[in-house]
Amino acid sequence: MRKTVRTVLAAAALTAGLVATTAPATAATAQGTPYLPGVLRPSVSQATQDAALAKYYDFWKKNFLTTKCGTGTYAVKAPDADHAFVAEGQGYGMTIAAMMGDKDSQARTIFDGILKFVKAHPSSIDKDLHAAEQNESCKSVNGVDSATDGDLEIAYGLLIADKVWGSTGSVNYKSEALRIIKAIKRSEVNSSTKFMRLADWADDGKYINSSRSSDWMPGHLRAFEKVTGDSFWGQVRTRQEQAVTQLQQQYAPKTGLIPDFVVNTNSTPKPAPADFLEGKDDKYSYNACRDPWRLGVDGITVSGSPAQGQVKKMNTWIQQTTGGDPAKITTGYTLSGSKISGESGQHPCFTASFAIAAMNDTGSQAWLDKLWTRVTTWTPNATDYYGTGITVQVLLILSGNYIAV
Repeated sequence: MRKTVRTVLAAAALTAGLVATTAPATAATAQGTPYLPGVLRPSVSQATQDAALAKYYDFWKKNFLTTKCGTGTYAVKAPDADHAFVAEGQGYGMTIAAMMGDKDSQARTIFDGILKFVKAHPSSIDKDLHAAEQNESCKSVNGVDSATDGDLEIAYGLLIADKVWGSTGSVNYKSEALRIIKAIKRSEVNSSTKFMRLADWADDGKYINSSRSSDWMPGHLRAFEKVTGDSFWGQVRTRQEQAVTQLQQQYAPKTGLIPDFVVNTNSTPKPAPADFLEGKDDKYSYNACRDPWRLGVDGITVSGSPAQGQVKKMNTWIQQTTGGDPAKITTGYTLSGSKISGESGQHPCFTASFAIAAMNDTGSQAWLDKLWTRVTTWTPNATDYYGTGITVQVLLILSGNYIAV
């Protein structure tokens, strides 16, 4: 069994093998997927948006990419997790590098280097999936098994790479993506319930009918269905869309928030109990904080997506509860909207993610602009890989540089 514990801002700064930012990103015109009519964007120039993206991307490269794990290898360091390298970090790195492919001459080298690291560390349960955690010595640890969020992102990053660079070079990105997508279906989806499992190890006991809400990425599942021609992925997406609506109606009618973990997926899904796997598992915490982003991007790119209405609920509530002041967004909430006892301060996971929800609501331009200012004036922290990686991906979307497959 494996879990990732957030120790945000508690680890030492990175050292060995960090990548110098010798080729900073350029503030070129956005090259991303067109958004639906009516989708909001920040009320600043495109050049300003691209410059903000370039600033945070360069910080991410300088502070979280390392070459210490082997010749030709790159890896994303995670000083705020319980091990030095975690699967979601490699997935984030691949997605970020592929989407920056037209802005950074190093992007493809970085992407291929992370892929090399991923392939060098297979899960002991399903060799086509990535072992979720490695230590400072770049050795797989803690069960040498997978984490679904990492594999979903790695596969999606490969599909973006195929779209950006094609698959005629030294790496066939599409073939690699198809291999991993097949393994995700085989080992990380409950074929009976059509819910994502937590990992390839989560196949019995209390875990077999559980799921992580931040793994419910409708855009990724649409891409998997498109590239494979397999309607199974559409069934998974539909089931999870239904679950979001049901959880909002039954457990969070005021806020629209959904919990970090969900159980009872074989009947009527409900929030997991506290300490189910990581701690505040019944609450909107450091996993579910990604939900407005993961759902919201589907709402701005796919006509008729249920995600649009789902994140509008979250957006309406967070504006009201903060009085329209993003500085009052805190690090986690109960599903009823109360602040979590013992939590204080802010983290980009929460603040930045809500900006994508705001893009879905035509009446929220002023609120989106405040969120933009808050996100882009945030001083990134060299020990917070999680917050920085999410900020870069949110800025890719806000700036119009997001690439949907």
